[in-house]
Amino acid sequence: MAEATSGSRPASRGRTPAVLGIDLGTTEAKAGLVGLDGGLLGIGRGAYSMDVGPDGRAEQSPADWWAAVGAAVRDAQAGRSRVEVLGICGVGQGPTLAVLDADAQPVRPAITWQDRRAGDGGFRLLPRMAWLAANEPGSIERARWLLTSWDALGLWLSGEAATTVQGHEAALDAGSLAAVRVDATRVPAALPFGARLGSLRPTAAEAMGLEPGIPVIAGVNDGTASILGAGLRVSGDAVDTGGTSGGLAIYASAPVSLPGVFSAPAPIPGLWVVGGAMAALGASLEWLRSQALGGSITVDDLLLEAAHVQAGAGGLLFLPYLAGERAPVFDEAARGAFVGLTLGHGRRHLARAVLEGAAFALRHVATPIVGAGAPIHELRLAGRPTPDDTWARIKANVLGRPVAIPSIGETSVLGAAILAAAGVGAVNDLEDGVTAMTAVARRLEPDPATRAAYDSAFAVYEGLYAALAPSMHALSGISATE
Repeated sequence: MAEATSGSRPASRGRTPAVLGIDLGTTEAKAGLVGLDGGLLGIGRGAYSMDVGPDGRAEQSPADWWAAVGAAVRDAQAGRSRVEVLGICGVGQGPTLAVLDADAQPVRPAITWQDRRAGDGGFRLLPRMAWLAANEPGSIERARWLLTSWDALGLWLSGEAATTVQGHEAALDAGSLAAVRVDATRVPAALPFGARLGSLRPTAAEAMGLEPGIPVIAGVNDGTASILGAGLRVSGDAVDTGGTSGGLAIYASAPVSLPGVFSAPAPIPGLWVVGGAMAALGASLEWLRSQALGGSITVDDLLLEAAHVQAGAGGLLFLPYLAGERAPVFDEAARGAFVGLTLGHGRRHLARAVLEGAAFALRHVATPIVGAGAPIHELRLAGRPTPDDTWARIKANVLGRPVAIPSIGETSVLGAAILAAAGVGAVNDLEDGVTAMTAVARRLEPDPATRAAYDSAFAVYEGLYAALAPSMHALSGISATE
């Protein structure tokens, strides 16, 4: 994190100072106006679609991203003329590759993190570049910039291209790029996330209904932003980042070295982040509702049905590998599965199994980490609360840990706002920003009565991937139909 930028504009007299956080998520752009005390002054959203194909394609239109950002920011400001925006920061989904020309216009659709055509190692940005260079060399030739989603957003906002990196990262080196036939000049120079990128361009300001010249702060992946927005402060704090993919991040006092586990310096100095991102935990519930059940029920009603099923879903387990899987198996060819189906199972059992499967996936990542000496004392949950806190209670019970519901569930947006506040000097640093701008609405304790059922079910869940992987890999080689 760079030092706070001096020279940020103070709020005009009579206007409430705020910062603007933007998240280019997997299914929608979200924008939040946040006061310096952490109060949410306004939230806006703009949706976009995903183009998926049987070959593993998962692409989106960057033009749709930008249109959704404009709609979301305008919506967040509706009726709030007395707010002074001191700074802006955009974060986003990743690794997603945006291919832009010299005018910052898309050369082709963005290759999202869900795209599986890059093969092994496809959950990093370089394999997406390699796939593009091998299959569409003309797109590489027409490109001026190869960027992450948040760096593309930063370019559109400020006119400045950068490769924003965290403290443990470096921009892709010329040798690595040359090996995949990509000219290194198409990847801009590295800039620490949280540093000032530039100022809001007039055309961008007009599109979003803002004043030009507002400082633009370099963003980061929305998982890191969620860590900040969830309010993690000390060793043992953890967050389920929620969203389409889901993921687990734990603050630890020292690095943890385990296969399939991410370990890197935390955004707050002196701590480490350990954990892993998954591929489709949140998407699995929407898939069940819209695809499997034909959209015949709302998410809230489905959750209420699941709440009336006992722990263990009547002996039914769900593997949430609907888009391959990242942590802890890192297998592009992994596939989802219901295991244990009987004639006695109905819609509510399927829903319960999907909710529990997501919680088991978190425990699957957490178990070796906790065993290596990085405990979880409390799990924060990103995203909107569910009716009767159904999913939160399941996660508390499966992991056997207290769960905290943040006051602002859109933790990635709040994390972006915290970065903006620190970047313009409205707070001293990220740690002060997290302290001042995050809060917990309520806490849930695990129910001891469910422990035996969930321990037994998880023991089976742990063995399912190894048992089913050969069949998954064989099936992934069979062409799917549209």
